[in-house]
Amino acid sequence: MCRTIALAATILALTATYASADEAPRKAGAAERTSAARLDPLGRAAFWAREAELDSRDAEAGVALSQALRALGRNDEAAAAAGKVLINTPDDIGALLEQARSQIASGQGFFAIEPAERAARLAPQDWRPAALLAVALEQAERDDEARVAHQRALTLAPAEPTVLSNAALYHAGHGELSQAESMLRKAAAMPSASAQVRLNLVLVVGLQGRFDEAEALARKELPPETVRANMAWLKSRTSATAATTRSWDAMRGS
Repeated sequence: MCRTIALAATILALTATYASADEAPRKAGAAERTSAARLDPLGRAAFWAREAELDSRDAEAGVALSQALRALGRNDEAAAAAGKVLINTPDDIGALLEQARSQIASGQGFFAIEPAERAARLAPQDWRPAALLAVALEQAERDDEARVAHQRALTLAPAEPTVLSNAALYHAGHGELSQAESMLRKAAAMPSASAQVRLNLVLVVGLQGRFDEAEALARKELPPETVRANMAWLKSRTSATAATTRSWDAMRGS
């Protein structure tokens, strides 16, 4: 509760910087909104909270606020911000995706299924709803449906690193480590691959007992103390079934 109050107070203080005391509040222009993308998550949250307050029907502001809050780890608030957008525009793809992402980030995949399915119906050729639905179904322990959703996402975007990585972690979680490694190596080699994708490869290599190789890969992405902690965690896992973790951050938490 104290963290929430402190965060709210900080956001309110930052929000005040976007309006002059001598001027009536006005919505930011296109250039200002573009510049807001360069702010840190707290600054973005302040900026978009003000924009959403000025116009509750501003879907762009609501979705951007949700994204910024999720980046701050305020997943419940992020889901609520996306929900407010959906009250006025129930078919807003961005808001549906953000609501699903926020629920997944909270580990509440069951509640991400409905917005992900709605987004998939509205945009059947968009890989993002399918990818989110797959992870949501995994969290809800509906594995057979999750496998189908992962395959759907792969069909829509076979060269998307995130899709490959998510599907690989699904296979890893079911003991199919060799297949998972093959998919992650393909994903990690792509120019658009994120550090998270490469760290998922570290996880899968390590879970196969190839600790020296996993450590060498990890040192390209993480500082030494973090590598040591993560390698100690990996070495403590004696069974391939330990691959049920969804991300390197979750593994660090363990």
